Amino acid sequence: MGDERKWTWNKDEDEPDRLLRDYDSIVKESALLTSFSGILFGFLLNISVSPPDEFSFTENFTLLVAITSITVAISLFAMPVLYHHLQYPYKGDLNRIKARAHKFLMFGFLPAGLTLYLSLELALSSLANELAFAIAAIPFVFIFIFFRKRK
Repeated sequence: MGDERKWTWNKDEDEPDRLLRDYDSIVKESALLTSFSGILFGFLLNISVSPPDEFSFTENFTLLVAITSITVAISLFAMPVLYHHLQYPYKGDLNRIKARAHKFLMFGFLPAGLTLYLSLELALSSLANELAFAIAAIPFVFIFIFFRKRK
């Protein structure tokens, strides 16, 4: 008798389980990205609390922009988890909720990428001065090229 359900299970009945499983992966990705961004925020905050004496105005401004940017990224990466708790139980369209959570993550990548770029620039600025802005862009240019070549 327990096998009857296995044979009569409709493919459409499996759809909500798949959607919930997919949303669970979005929430897990959100937690991972929030943790990574939080660690980066901690390093940047530590530098901003006690900046080196030789930091120029440009480096202090870059640090300020990087901290602000990672704060925005953390907020966007945490939104799917917050959104999950605000909308639970899902009375509406779960696909709409998944799409919105995905958009929060996608919009968070821009300030996170900016922060990574600015952090690399700060690390290189002691060696390369103003040229550090161009040198820090090199890894991102390669990533962009490799991303475009995959298609």
